[in-house]
Amino acid sequence: MSTHSVAARPAAPTASGLAIGVLAVAAFAIVSTEFLIVGLLPAMARDLALSVSAAGQLVTLFAFTVMLAGPFLTAALSHLERRRLFTAILLVFAAANALAALASDLWVLALARFIPALALPVFWGTASETAAQLAGPSRAGQAVSRVYLGIAAAMLFGIPLGTLAASAVGWRGSFWALAALSLLLAALTRAGLPALPQPARPPLRRQARLLKNPLLIANVALSVTVFTAMFTAYTYLADILERLAGVPPQDVGWWLMGFGAAGLAGNWLGGRAVDRRPLGATLVFTGLLGLGALASTALAGASAWRLPALAAWSIANTALYPVCQVRVMKAAPQAQALAGTLNVSAANAGIGLGAMLGGMAIPQWGLASVGGAAAAVALLAVLAVPCIARIRPAGGH
Repeated sequence: MSTHSVAARPAAPTASGLAIGVLAVAAFAIVSTEFLIVGLLPAMARDLALSVSAAGQLVTLFAFTVMLAGPFLTAALSHLERRRLFTAILLVFAAANALAALASDLWVLALARFIPALALPVFWGTASETAAQLAGPSRAGQAVSRVYLGIAAAMLFGIPLGTLAASAVGWRGSFWALAALSLLLAALTRAGLPALPQPARPPLRRQARLLKNPLLIANVALSVTVFTAMFTAYTYLADILERLAGVPPQDVGWWLMGFGAAGLAGNWLGGRAVDRRPLGATLVFTGLLGLGALASTALAGASAWRLPALAAWSIANTALYPVCQVRVMKAAPQAQALAGTLNVSAANAGIGLGAMLGGMAIPQWGLASVGGAAAAVALLAVLAVPCIARIRPAGGH
């Protein structure tokens, strides 16, 4: 993002609210596309004569494609007019979901997952930047948190409903539904998003200078640590509910929806807090995350404490999505789109590391140990915050 576009005048409240709403619904479709496959793996594996573990590699492919390709593609595409860019991204998702619905083997499915994984980080980096630009600096965090409501809505409704729909119309039907939704949203984006000033096209070498900004690098590393803490336990939440809390398997989905519903409060709180003190918000919500995850596993069998512990965990977990995104963007105001995408890559690195850490802890110390492991990583992030607060960005930014 150019310095000029950062300073652009905010849109009128009504127009900006509509545009940010369109971006939030687009985010819902994009996150549903990313994570719906987790619920569809068994049915897909049976239909295509694959093992579940082989089909599960599609999740890994998506995450690591996002992590590795995101910064480079966002830097290359950051000059494109935003309405056209978002419309094109949604058309890519529509085509990729249609290809997944038509897939006859693992390789076609892999291609259908690889293509949208290239576009996802470009969307998150530029959508966060665009929301902040539309709302103005004083309301940037709240605007980004509204876009991130798409994540909460996907976790609350999109993924569970898509999984339920697959039992009625098959897993291919779920992908067809996402393809149709993405196509509809491409049309809405074209009609509902205002034309924004054409960003300048800084040379890739100039954008790469961001990597010399110690404040940005420290904030990206902090996001890796925070997301590792988040997903060390969250990856195994369904198993925690079933095996530790004694929730019947047929009711786990409803508990997951309740977890997502509590997270809506975290999205709102995180968006408000990060506008005032980005690092302070990270410290508070990461500390709450660690305590919530630890209490949820340690007290899973105590019905009186289970709900408060899960609610605290959910609020912190969801708050940290916009908090980390805005915090990293504020560390590089001269190139917020690329900075936002670096955070998306950091988040995906943390997701993978957290799942691996939790997966290693379970056979060694039992399922309940993932809460302690998450709390330990969260403590590392909390201790890093005062150190990062003393860093000054390169070039005086």
